[in-house]
Amino acid sequence: MDRVELADFLRTRREALQPEDVGLLRTRRRRIGGLRREEVAALSNMSTDYYSRIEQQRGPRPSEQMLAAIAQGLRLTLDERDHLFRLVGYATPQRVARTDHVNPGMLAIFQRMEDSPAQIINHLGETLAQNRYSTLLIGDQTRHAGMARALAYRWFTDPAERKLFPAEDHARHSRTVAAQLRGAHGRDLADPRTGALVNTLLRTSKEFAEIWSEHPVIGRYCEPKRINHPRVGSLDLHGQSLIDPDQSQILTVFTASPGSEGQEKLQFLALRGGQLV
Repeated sequence: MDRVELADFLRTRREALQPEDVGLLRTRRRRIGGLRREEVAALSNMSTDYYSRIEQQRGPRPSEQMLAAIAQGLRLTLDERDHLFRLVGYATPQRVARTDHVNPGMLAIFQRMEDSPAQIINHLGETLAQNRYSTLLIGDQTRHAGMARALAYRWFTDPAERKLFPAEDHARHSRTVAAQLRGAHGRDLADPRTGALVNTLLRTSKEFAEIWSEHPVIGRYCEPKRINHPRVGSLDLHGQSLIDPDQSQILTVFTASPGSEGQEKLQFLALRGGQLV
């Protein structure tokens, strides 16, 4: 265990994080640029004294469970997490994609998306963040709980999920959603959440099972979408996707062609607040 390198590594990562990166408010009295030790400790579900002793090169060797908690609290990338484990002398953990928080770099870009509908999803199709514009367009997709957080689960089990899209597009969307889930499953066969979602859909959806048996493959792109909004009617939209380096999260931004009817309808939603109910 390299205490000096470990302490220095944790300090630099803590000082690089801003309160906004982890959902904390920046107060006017705040004088330091990064996070405080007590804030990292709280984010990591441990005492301030325990975390501080590690940064001060004191205390016992942290367990693998404690290191995993610190990695999550500091929003480390998978490569940074692996480096942390090696500094303490442990084998690097199996790479199961973390999906419980938005990566800081992705969040910084997302927060600048004010004039277009934007959302961040993980490899399971769970919406992690959604701006107001996106909520006005497709409703609040962060409200779901349990397996229903995954788009694939809702698409194949809840008819209400398809109401936004023309019936003639449903078959294409079904194949795309199934292919995206198969891609996620193939990238990490050991991920228990992905496996559980696939097994549940195979048992409960005949449509999904039939598509799954055909081994659908699709690239990582956001195909054009036609949306039937209850307030403004049909919109033809384009989608641009930014994929995080560890491929665990995708930022999708929807736009309409300049001067098109779709652009006018998007502007109407933003101005009038025609939110889905």
